[in-house]
Amino acid sequence: MSDAMQLYTAQHPLDAKVRRSGLESAIPIRIGNDVWIGGGALVLPSVTIGDRNIVGAGSVVVHNVPPDSLVVSNPACIVRTLV
Repeated sequence: MSDAMQLYTAQHPLDAKVRRSGLESAIPIRIGNDVWIGGGALVLPSVTIGDRNIVGAGSVVVHNVPPDSLVVSNPACIVRTLV
């Protein structure tokens, strides 16, 4: 695995016939201020990471993260509030 964190915005249709047609879209990712994202972390489409968060190395963020949170694991979950 690469040490660089990765942001994935591509969204593919679930229907195989539509997917074969090459249809694809992108869904934005929102990252707040003062956010640290560890090496090897993945952030998936439509996720919002709030201000002042820490995303642990290797985490896979599949859901929105409220501000002032430490998230880790796969899927990422809040393990601590940072205020």
